[in-house]
Amino acid sequence: MKTPVSKNEKLTVTVEDLTYEGMGVAKVDGYPLFIAGALPGEKIEAVVVKARKNFAFARALKWFSKSPDRVEDDAQQDGVTPLGHLKYAAQLKFKQNQIQQLLKKAHLDNQIKVLSTLGMKTPIHYRNKAQVPVRKINGKLEVGFYRKGSHHFVPMKDFTIQDQRIDEILQATLAILNKYDLSAYDEQTQKGLIRHLMVRRGYYSHEAMVVIVTNGKSFPHGDKIASEIIESMPDVKSVIQNVNNRNTNVILGNQDIVLAGASTITDTLNGLKFKISAHSFYQVNPQQTEVLYNEAIKQAGLTGNETVIDAYCGIGTISLNLADHARKVYGVEIVPEAIADAKENAQLNHIDNVDFEVGNAEEWMAKWESQGINPDVIVVDPPRKGLTNSLIHSAAAMNPKKIVYVSCNPATLVRDIQQFMDEGYHVSQPIQPVDQFPLTQHVESVTVLERTGK
Repeated sequence: MKTPVSKNEKLTVTVEDLTYEGMGVAKVDGYPLFIAGALPGEKIEAVVVKARKNFAFARALKWFSKSPDRVEDDAQQDGVTPLGHLKYAAQLKFKQNQIQQLLKKAHLDNQIKVLSTLGMKTPIHYRNKAQVPVRKINGKLEVGFYRKGSHHFVPMKDFTIQDQRIDEILQATLAILNKYDLSAYDEQTQKGLIRHLMVRRGYYSHEAMVVIVTNGKSFPHGDKIASEIIESMPDVKSVIQNVNNRNTNVILGNQDIVLAGASTITDTLNGLKFKISAHSFYQVNPQQTEVLYNEAIKQAGLTGNETVIDAYCGIGTISLNLADHARKVYGVEIVPEAIADAKENAQLNHIDNVDFEVGNAEEWMAKWESQGINPDVIVVDPPRKGLTNSLIHSAAAMNPKKIVYVSCNPATLVRDIQQFMDEGYHVSQPIQPVDQFPLTQHVESVTVLERTGK
């Protein structure tokens, strides 16, 4: 079948919509053309770069008219800030609309409303963690990123969305590494030493951690480099070598060697202290995490007498936030190291009404049920793939009054809502989107489900 457009063809089009990834959509005889960096209402000349059976990708060449919502942003073109070219108020609307459109597709838009997205006052420099590849450019180690969909490395000093102090620490660490003429990892040959740099920084504590990811255990001058980093930057409390000699896209390997300072840093969230290791899953935007968790607690309607289960508890961030508002909290997580961190964080905050267990949430729900534990509220904060059918079934079988669903993916949220409806639950309040990742297409939200007829 011949497509309405062909590769390298130039077209003048008007952009009609944005995809969930933030790409402009224009239509040629009903055939969609996806154009990065283009906004609805804009008339542009574009060139087709890839034509497939049902859609094509194009690149904008010139603009005949521009959207009033456009802001100029170089980082957007590089892929670091996919929505950086869109005014912030329009980004918040786009995120609300993403959820609304998915509900509409599922014929749920009449039953379920979506509130305006809760945004940030200053939606830049919010990330408390950087993980960036290191490559050698003109004889010097540089950090940067790979341009979206390519192997083209772009060196970068200001990442826009990262805490500015993290950007400074990255550059200062590079300057120290460059004194020792160390090699950078090469993906093709799998040779070379320095693979990635990771920097974590406490938003409230201002403590920082530098992790140098090496291709193998041998790290010439490693101790000297670490002590130079700590001497030159007193806010760096931990320097760790992480060993990763596998041919993989996964950034961190399993082995950590503390070169200087402590193995963890500490930060606070809603006044609670959390120890953060190199491998800890800790929300990357602490300011908005507080907004998100407070929203979840508020919508759970806790009075202090409830039993709560946190089904994806990680290092205990939500569980420990809930503990102050509930009689008893049970947290479960499949990753043993996360549960070890969660237990330590409970001790750190002198919280004794939380039990943490390692394992599969469905299995623990069955165990708790057999022990006569009847939760009033179940909180779920799953990864992007959403909930499994068996978890939804297990949660509903425990018959809680409320299920509070913290979602990072609207598509799997809407899918899971439909399953909860089949299990006798309904969405009892409007969905509340929260902007955890400004300048990107991602959207978090809080949804409350209640047993129908209760």
